Amino acid sequence: MAPSCFVKGDEVVKKYGDFTAVDHVSFSVKRGECFGFLGPNGAGKTSIMRMIQCFAPVTEGSITVDGMRVGTHDREIKSVLGVVPQDDNLDHDLTVIQNLVIYAGYFGISKSNALKRSYKLLEFFHLSDRPDIPIRELSGGMRRRLTIARSIINEPSLLILDEPTTGLDPQVRRVIWRKLASLKEDGVTMILTTHYMEEASRLCDRIAIMDNGKILDVGTPDKLVRERLGDTVIEFAPSVDNGETSKLLDALNEKYETAGGAFFIFSKEPDDVFKKLADIKHTTLEKRSATLEDLFLNMTGHHLREGA
Repeated sequence: MAPSCFVKGDEVVKKYGDFTAVDHVSFSVKRGECFGFLGPNGAGKTSIMRMIQCFAPVTEGSITVDGMRVGTHDREIKSVLGVVPQDDNLDHDLTVIQNLVIYAGYFGISKSNALKRSYKLLEFFHLSDRPDIPIRELSGGMRRRLTIARSIINEPSLLILDEPTTGLDPQVRRVIWRKLASLKEDGVTMILTTHYMEEASRLCDRIAIMDNGKILDVGTPDKLVRERLGDTVIEFAPSVDNGETSKLLDALNEKYETAGGAFFIFSKEPDDVFKKLADIKHTTLEKRSATLEDLFLNMTGHHLREGA
């Protein structure tokens, strides 16, 4: 394994009885990068995350973290991990500082050192004025920031983030993005799952798009969009869907997907297609820059959040 490769999966299979959740996938996460798994529920991304965390055994193939094999060196791997689960797992009977200090004890960190780290993290996440506040009195955004703070109390080299900003308002989401970007600058390797396309674009150096247990493609968000879709997508919603639009696009041999009564056309000749569509009665007809959401729709046939 190359020195720059921190997490590596080789022909990984995960089965639950007769059901194959992960089907012979291979991937590598470079040291210091943020790598994202994107896909709807059932795509297999959560199973991969659980295997990396040593929470679920690998059925076939192998996963290594910093050269240590999952299933063989689980204790050593867990010692270098930080995990941010999707759900709030804070102890609501304790205060902010108690949540951090007690959690630090699980890693053998002394109380004095735990307190020092805790106050530093509270400062970093703008919670320094609330150390003695009960968890139940914190807002959702504050609890999420505290959850991330607690996940790095052991100064992990790998941070696992499962839907880190789900349910938060846009302003709080952006605060967390800035903090995660700062952690990455400090050299922390990150693996995340998300349903927010802007989150993936802002945080991830590379992404793996998954569906039905397989990785469909891997690359930087911008490169994948550019290579697969080009620069332009046409979004078209006919006034009445009587089959006229699909007949036209099929006759032109154009690649398209449908969602929510609209057609999303991925054309190499968008100007020509745009002119032809203008002759059909419509409520929406626009050309716009291709996005990561368009890429996901193009590759899987549905919007990412439809599978949430």
